[in-house]
Amino acid sequence: MSSSVTLSAATRQNLLSLQDTSALTATTQNRLATGLKVSSALDNPVNFFTAQSFNSRSGDLGALLDSISNGIQTIQAANQGITSIQKLIDSAKSTANQALSTQITTTGTAANDFTATTNATVTFYVNGASKTATIATGDTIDTAITALNTQAGSTMFSKDTTGKKIVLNASAAIEFASTAGQTALGFTAGTGSATANKYGAGNAAASNSANLTISGVETRNKLAEQYNSLLIQITQLAKDSSFNGVNLISNGDPSNKLHIAFNERDTANLDVQGQDLTADGLDLDPITGNSGSTVNGQGNFLLDADIKGTLTSLTGASDTLRTASSTFGSNLSVVQNRQDFTKRLVNILDTGASNLTNADLNEEAANSQALSTRQSLGISALSLANQAQQGILQLLR
Repeated sequence: MSSSVTLSAATRQNLLSLQDTSALTATTQNRLATGLKVSSALDNPVNFFTAQSFNSRSGDLGALLDSISNGIQTIQAANQGITSIQKLIDSAKSTANQALSTQITTTGTAANDFTATTNATVTFYVNGASKTATIATGDTIDTAITALNTQAGSTMFSKDTTGKKIVLNASAAIEFASTAGQTALGFTAGTGSATANKYGAGNAAASNSANLTISGVETRNKLAEQYNSLLIQITQLAKDSSFNGVNLISNGDPSNKLHIAFNERDTANLDVQGQDLTADGLDLDPITGNSGSTVNGQGNFLLDADIKGTLTSLTGASDTLRTASSTFGSNLSVVQNRQDFTKRLVNILDTGASNLTNADLNEEAANSQALSTRQSLGISALSLANQAQQGILQLLR
């Protein structure tokens, strides 16, 4: 026959109360230590797994924020490049306008009196354009001047006060194709070799007569070189406007896109198309000694019409830059808006997960104090329950 200790009902009840209080105290202390009221699926399966889902999505969106931030920096790099290129375009416009305002003149008086002793064909260049006048034997100086001006298209040739020498006064670069043409009009022969004409590139001509002075051409040539240098800088700047290996303004190929995902499934995204804003992409051609497809020496800012054409191209380039800037600005606004939205959504998800699993520390602290008091009272009650049995022991003594 087995033996056991028999407890009174009151004692047993107080022991159970103390056990419950001890379990509640352990739970409260765990919540205070971890800050969580749901730390495992055993605590509350629904809240635990729902909070895990919120935290998982929050982590995915947080990872996307880095990609979105890189996208913003890439667009800003492109926009900064556009701003700097526009400044170079403005400098190129200033250079072209300076060339346009630089007057080209050719002046001089023949060293010898004009005499048409033989038939002569005089070929000369007006800003690189070839002109040919025929002078017959016995022609007077007036007849020769008329023939020359007719070919030149304006009054460039006249005679001096003596009426015997030809005077050249033109708002253009005038050059002779040969020394024979110079001497036929009374000018001294040029001293240079019969190589490419300095201002009419590609024209095999002797250097101009010492009687003639051409001004303004050298200045325009140097300004053309400055313009070409600016075009090189535009291209280099466009190629340097990259961020993290992505450049949106140096390549207009359809494959040059910046893809930015806005959610974890990439069902919301934005593709920012790259553009070619180099000098070639802006249709800005360097100034050379050629005009069009024919080598005729009308480049190097020699012709006002060419300079005006260059200014038109620069205006078109500015319009292209403004359009590109507007497009990138619109894209940047969208990406920044999604960045702010994602940050707030991450905060909402984190808050939602916390609401499901975090403990109210104020409440748990109050519970801990209450349970401590309750435990003390339970011990006192257990002591009182045992006093009845001690009374019987006193009677037996």
